[in-house]
Amino acid sequence: MRPRDRWMLADGRWGQGAGERMFTVIDPADGQPLGVVPVGSGADVDAAVAAARRAAPGWAAVPAAERGAALHAAARAVEDGAAELAALVTAEMGRPAGDALASVEAGVGTLRQYAELGPLHCGRSLQGGWDAADFMVREPRGAVAVITPWNDPVAIACGLIGAAVATGNTVVHKPSERTPHTGALLAELLAARLPGGVLNLVTGDAETGAALAGHPGLDVVAHVGSTATGRRITGLAAGSGARVLLENGGSDPLLVDAGVDPAWAAEQAAVGCFANSGQICTSVERVYVHEDVAPAFLDALTERARALRTGPGADPSTELGPLVDERHRARVHEQVEKAVAEGARVRTGGHVPDGPGCFYPATVLSDCTDAMVVMAEETFGPVAPVRVVGSFEEGLEAANRSRYGLAATVLTRDLAHAQTAWRTLRTGTVKVNAVFGGAPGGAATPRGASGRGFGYGPELLDEMTEVKVVHLQSAVP
Repeated sequence: MRPRDRWMLADGRWGQGAGERMFTVIDPADGQPLGVVPVGSGADVDAAVAAARRAAPGWAAVPAAERGAALHAAARAVEDGAAELAALVTAEMGRPAGDALASVEAGVGTLRQYAELGPLHCGRSLQGGWDAADFMVREPRGAVAVITPWNDPVAIACGLIGAAVATGNTVVHKPSERTPHTGALLAELLAARLPGGVLNLVTGDAETGAALAGHPGLDVVAHVGSTATGRRITGLAAGSGARVLLENGGSDPLLVDAGVDPAWAAEQAAVGCFANSGQICTSVERVYVHEDVAPAFLDALTERARALRTGPGADPSTELGPLVDERHRARVHEQVEKAVAEGARVRTGGHVPDGPGCFYPATVLSDCTDAMVVMAEETFGPVAPVRVVGSFEEGLEAANRSRYGLAATVLTRDLAHAQTAWRTLRTGTVKVNAVFGGAPGGAATPRGASGRGFGYGPELLDEMTEVKVVHLQSAVP
């Protein structure tokens, strides 16, 4: 990793920031330090927000097609820097190299999507009198705070920044303190293709994030991360009246119906539970499997979990990298231990391995109940807690018994069950017969404790803008 001496960006100028505190980023694969990063102070946040506010009127006045062209140039810059960005993702949070590169490429695709959609984003005309024009236009909201997580630091940032910039807003980005090198390089690549002040950056910890979320100079605060942090941000932003967009925690269920191939269903479950070591916003967090296929499903899922190749993300053969840090690993293991104490059976995994790094094995738990924390809350680790149900209806009812509403997956050969599931499940996204996937441009709109507002898709452009109604009447002689 090349040394970095540029961290804070305001008004097109880079610096170290005005604060005195620093924090050290640790490689989760071996526990070695990756670098020391400055903690943004209140003065740094003030400077970044002020820069965004100064740049907002000018950027809003730039023709949408020109903004789209600038975003296309920024996307090319990220594409050219994809290998370095992906290496930073792997170094900072442990994501396997191939998966990390794919996540950066997804970010590039999102930037290009908004570069194309931005110039097409418009209001609508109204039917008024013959001597008048009535219409509704969409205008940028102004200065947007983008507070992003560590688990997918490029793709998520590209989505929120891209939608904000394409619609004429300016941005202050605060990346997670676990992936600041990734966030800083992404800002460097994007900002070089945008006018000064359109994209600004502050690095730091939760204190920095709180100062940004509650800043009175903001019009929108967009956050992807934990539910607890999302609630705090909502409270902080209430004072300024900023619009708050949240994609927060989830406890996404997977329903395995009778009649499906148990080996195929187990492979789907393994992808959903273990990809990126379970550190994906829409990872499968709990599994309900019909009793008819449960024995074969559990055997196949256990075998797949045991076969996963664990190692540093930089090793091309690695399928299961480390968790992001020791604190997170301890939290995941605590949930597993508590489930076992309450009667869950460990089929495989469920222990903290010896040696350096924050590794945790792919873990399969059977005999789980909905009262267990590992089923009721977000684990965000490579853990597959399984409950056997006697019918599809029982599984559907259990899946709906949650305060979260991010996503759900159903594996079934029964079309009527698929119809019932997507109609009934109280989540923003329902996937049938595939744990991941979806067409480009698809939106995500969490429910309940999982957040509010649209993320991704054309609908995110609506979130970043506000409507003005215009009545234009001919002058009376």
